[in-house]
Amino acid sequence: MHIQITDLAAARLTESLNDQPGYFKVFYDTEGCGCNGIIVILLIDEPAALDEQIETNLVPFYVDPKQQLNLEQQMKLDTEQNYASFTLSSDAGVLSSNVRVRDIRGVAAGSSSASDAC
Repeated sequence: MHIQITDLAAARLTESLNDQPGYFKVFYDTEGCGCNGIIVILLIDEPAALDEQIETNLVPFYVDPKQQLNLEQQMKLDTEQNYASFTLSSDAGVLSSNVRVRDIRGVAAGSSSASDAC
């Protein structure tokens, strides 16, 4: 699995770290959404033991193996200058045009704030 990250998207992701250590994780959030789910990029302290690495042209991202079914093998992460969220797409089409970054570093596992994306 690979994500090609545009220059503007890479700059925004780097800014989101706020000069603090962390890892990026692609997460398909279905809790509390009242919908079929949304793709978010989580900022996490450490990848989980079973998380698998997604190669990128920036830094590795991680994903829970059970959530890979919601993704494609080759993807692109982009953003627009005046739009706060990202677009994740593949050759098959747009997977999500409203991908947000949610920082859950320092939040205990299982906490409700880890999954209130909607």
